[in-house]
This record gives sequence, C-alpha cells and structure tokens, in this order.
Amino acid sequence: MRNRVFFSKSLSLTPPHLRFFHLPAAASSPNGAVHCMADDSPLSQPPNRSGDGSVSAPPPSPAAIDFLSLCSRLKTTPRAGWVKRDVKNPESIADHMYRMGLMALVSSDIPGVNRDKCMKMAIVHDIAEAIVGDITPSCGVSKEEKNRRESEALEHMCKLLGGGERAEEIAELWREYEANASPEAKVVKDFDKLEMILQALEYEQEQGQDLEEFFQSTAGKFQTDIGKAWALEIASRRRKRQ
Repeated sequence: MRNRVFFSKSLSLTPPHLRFFHLPAAASSPNGAVHCMADDSPLSQPPNRSGDGSVSAPPPSPAAIDFLSLCSRLKTTPRAGWVKRDVKNPESIADHMYRMGLMALVSSDIPGVNRDKCMKMAIVHDIAEAIVGDITPSCGVSKEEKNRRESEALEHMCKLLGGGERAEEIAELWREYEANASPEAKVVKDFDKLEMILQALEYEQEQGQDLEEFFQSTAGKFQTDIGKAWALEIASRRRKRQ
C-alpha cells in the first residue's frame, strides 16, 4: 500500500472506490495534518449527455443534497499550511474560498474579466479537496499526481450531482482555473495568494506568529494589476506593524 493520508472520518456518501483509513501521525504528511486522498480506481464516467449532445436537466433535490453534504467536509478540513505552523484554530478550506469569493465581489471591474465568473470560480477552485484534502508542497506529492487525484475526485462529485448543466459548469470552472487558461483564472489565482497572505498577516497580529515564509512564497508571482496592488497594500500594512 502506498503511503497516503486520509480523512479520519467517512460519510455514507463515500463511494466504494474511495477507501478511508486511520493512519498514525508518523505516516502522514510532514505537517502532521490529516488529509484524504483518492484511491487509484476510476470514480465515474463523464456526465451523461443526450443523443443530440445537449446536457441533461439540473440535478434533482436528492442529488443536490448529497453533493452539498459531501461539500460539508470543506467546512471542517483545516488548511494544512496553518496546521504545519501550529496556528490556533486555523481556517478551513471553505473559509478560504468564501473570502476569495468576497474578493471577487468587491473588486473593481476589469476590462475583459467577467466578475461573476470570478466569484463562481473562487468557490469552486478547491472543491475537490472535499475528497482529497489540502495537498500542499510539503506533502511530497507531485503537481501531476495532485492534479490526477483532484481530477478524479471532481469527476466523482459531478456524477454525485447528477451530471448535467450545473456539474458541467463546475467542472469547466475548475479545469479553467487549474490550467490558468483565462483572464478570470489569472485573477482568481491572484486572489488565492492574496487571501493566504492576508490571513497570514491576521494570524501574525492575533497570535504573534512569524509567517514570513508565506509572504516569500508569493513574492513576484502575482499576474494581474489588482493582485499586485492588493499585495502591496497587505505588505505595507505588515511593515507598519513590524
């Protein structure tokens, strides 16, 4: 059995293809955080389409509730980077995505960028972590393997939702973000980094932590004007408190 780390709890919604185990901390990622990673077996087939190529109707109520129940894991899984640094009461994955959605909501209009699409992308970009957990560079998982696991998890989630129009939208937004393939994806990629360093600043202020590594990891990596401007503002506020 390969060395993997899994959620310490499972839900009745878990498909037979995903096997969850309790592993000791020594077998987990370097930060000691608990994650869930998908098994190697395929989770589902692509969403069903009718003979004319059109997508099926929106999901019925049971499928929607099953999907939302699975997504509850996003509310209870802490972000692994903060766990590694022993931050008290670290934010969850859902906390992170929610404030990214707010960033898109309050941002100025940018020519060529669909702000509503950015909001949707922000609340979808980490959705596969409901199954695989928060896989960070310190976990020793390659980018290719991380993408494979997340793609497989997303495929299962879309099937759980019933396929169709809504599932297709979620999958497309996720793929677009992962590929950094649109102006919206570039903005949301910047929001991802901005939310992290803003949270780091707040933890430094609240808990007396030195979280310089998080600022260093994003330095020079912002792609958009809004990302660069907001990063400068966060850095300025941090300097004033040092």
